[in-house]
Amino acid sequence: MLEQINQTADFLRSKVADMPKTAIILGTGLGALVDHMDDKLFIPYSEIPNFPVSTVEGHSGNLIFGTLGGKKVIAMQGRFHYYEGYDMKQVTFPVRVFKALGVDTLFVSNASGGMNKEFVVGDVMVITDHINLFPENPLRGKNYNELGTRFPAMTNAYDKELISLADTIAAEKNIRLMHGVYVGVTGPTFETPAEYEYYRIIGGDCVGMSTVPEVIVANHAGMRVFGLSVITDLGGKDVTQVPTHEEVQQAALIAQPKCLEIMKELVNRF
Repeated sequence: MLEQINQTADFLRSKVADMPKTAIILGTGLGALVDHMDDKLFIPYSEIPNFPVSTVEGHSGNLIFGTLGGKKVIAMQGRFHYYEGYDMKQVTFPVRVFKALGVDTLFVSNASGGMNKEFVVGDVMVITDHINLFPENPLRGKNYNELGTRFPAMTNAYDKELISLADTIAAEKNIRLMHGVYVGVTGPTFETPAEYEYYRIIGGDCVGMSTVPEVIVANHAGMRVFGLSVITDLGGKDVTQVPTHEEVQQAALIAQPKCLEIMKELVNRF
């Protein structure tokens, strides 16, 4: 794995002279953030050694170098999911490469289903913590001390300083910004009403099929992490709505301006 990480990092260094310190993983319907980047260099995943290729509709499959909010960033336009058949080391491989390139801060975003009774479709939620219900941990197997400690703490998986700054920005922009716990599950099925209720009872505010593996690896690598979830549908024992992927994408697009404002300002100020 170390050889693959270094091979991929060397390839990207050959394409980009001034490497960013910030990386952003864009979720379903949120890939248009790249439209607000300047001085962009697009590198398709298919051209990057050892990179998987995203197979999900709404995930474009490009690694983009450019500037956002006045800072140089790397943006993943499309992520990899466990439900696509990739193992956890493949899902999180880009985060390993980012660390090898010198990235120290990771921003993640996703679309999720809400269980919190105060949420409405289109809300944006800052992830303050997560519950990992994936059947495999990305750190399972041999630990390489060059990458991180054997038993990393997840007490502060999401950076409190960045969360506080996001709250300040949201207040300035008059954006309704929720806080909550993200439950990570395998998918690709949307949840049953009973599952939504279960996730709520154990402490979750929203549920999705990504993010947790990348956040675990980022923490293992010593990165600061900030996460946003767009609430694209609601679930629970009293909810009769049947979500579709198309509706999830549409709801994410509607919420996109709020995410853009927060992300751009956060990248600029931190």
